Amino acid sequence: MTAADAPIADEHASYEVTDSTVVYEGAVWDVRRDHVDYDGHDMVREYIDHTGAVAVFAEDDEGRVLVIQQYRHPVQLRDWELPAGLLDHEGEDHLTAAQRELGEEADLEADHWEPLVRYNTSSGGSDEFIQVYRARGVRATASAFEREAEEADIVTRWVPRAELVEGILAGRLQNSALVVATLAVDAIERGAVERGAVERGAVERGATA
Repeated sequence: MTAADAPIADEHASYEVTDSTVVYEGAVWDVRRDHVDYDGHDMVREYIDHTGAVAVFAEDDEGRVLVIQQYRHPVQLRDWELPAGLLDHEGEDHLTAAQRELGEEADLEADHWEPLVRYNTSSGGSDEFIQVYRARGVRATASAFEREAEEADIVTRWVPRAELVEGILAGRLQNSALVVATLAVDAIERGAVERGAVERGAVERGATA
């Protein structure tokens, strides 16, 4: 198989960073300025230095998907999204973080978990990635999690996958993790792609499943 015949894939690339400085230290994320030696040119890039995040595509026995609604100030929306959260607990692997977020945001746990898709949210301005897991065999947790601030107003709903697909394509649903995960599962269930492709083909960034 020639390179032209191989499946299309992102490629790792590394250039010397000659200087890296935090130019803004935020409450959650920092903004970093890097000077990169790009083939002899001093390339300067500023970007959000992000922890990374996880999201959960949880389904019930009827094939409905759990979505939550909460206020997101940067986009001035109470958007519908998947249970999700930051990788901000030291030593916590991605799967454990996803399980924690499902409990904290929806008071649910699940018997069956599998990695669904991993993607970079805004490659030109942030190093954030989101690892999405598919969760099935869902049930209520033994106790409810005490939520605060905007999370105290979270609304949950179980929605048929077809309704989510229609809402996404009509532009009514715009949260990135919801869009990516819903269309990925829809493609899998229609037989357009093989299950587990993400585990074999994903370009990793030094993180564990």
